[in-house]
Amino acid sequence: MSVSRKDNFAYEELSRREIRSLVFHLIYAMESLDYTVSIQSVVDNYNKGLNFDIPLDCEAVISSQAIIDEKEALDKSIEPLLDNWRIERIGVCTKLVLRLSVWEITHKDTPVSIVINEAIELAKCFSEKDAYRFVNGILDEFCKAIGRDQDISEEQEKSADDTDEQSDSDEKSDEKKEKKKETKKKTAKKTVKK
Repeated sequence: MSVSRKDNFAYEELSRREIRSLVFHLIYAMESLDYTVSIQSVVDNYNKGLNFDIPLDCEAVISSQAIIDEKEALDKSIEPLLDNWRIERIGVCTKLVLRLSVWEITHKDTPVSIVINEAIELAKCFSEKDAYRFVNGILDEFCKAIGRDQDISEEQEKSADDTDEQSDSDEKSDEKKEKKKETKKKTAKKTVKK
C-alpha cells in the first residue's frame, strides 16, 4: 500500500489484499496507542496526516473495530495452540496477524487457504524473520481445532484438479505443436525434392 504524498488515497480502488493490509495497519495503530483512542480518531489522523480518504463506514474500519472488540476472545482461541509459549511472548505484529486471521476465518466466508496465504504475506512484511512459518502452523492448527481443516483439503484438491486440467490442456497444446512441426518438416522435404 504505497501512496505518494501528492496522491489522494482512494479506498474504493483497494484490492482485497490492500484492505487486509489497511486493517492490519489500523489495529497496529490502536495497539501501539494502547487502545486509548477511538478507531475513528486513528482513521481521522490517517486521512489528515497521510492524505488518505478512508470512509468511517468502510469494511476495513468495521472489521478493525470488530477485531479490537474481540481481541481478548481471539487471544484465548490462539493461546491453546501455542505449545510452550505465552501470548505475551509473541511479537506484536505476529500477534496482530494471528488475531486478524483468526477473526477472518471465524467471521468471513473467505476460503481459509486464502486467509492463511494472506497472513503469511503480512507476516513476511511486518513480523520477525521466520514468523510466517509460525503463523502458518498456528492457523493450520486453528482450522483443525474448529473443523475447517477439510476446507483446506477441499481447496487443495480443487487447486490440484485445476492444475491437472491445465496440464491436460498443455499436453494437448504440445501435441498440436508437434504435429505442426512434423507437417512443416514434411512440407519442407517435399519442397526440397522438387
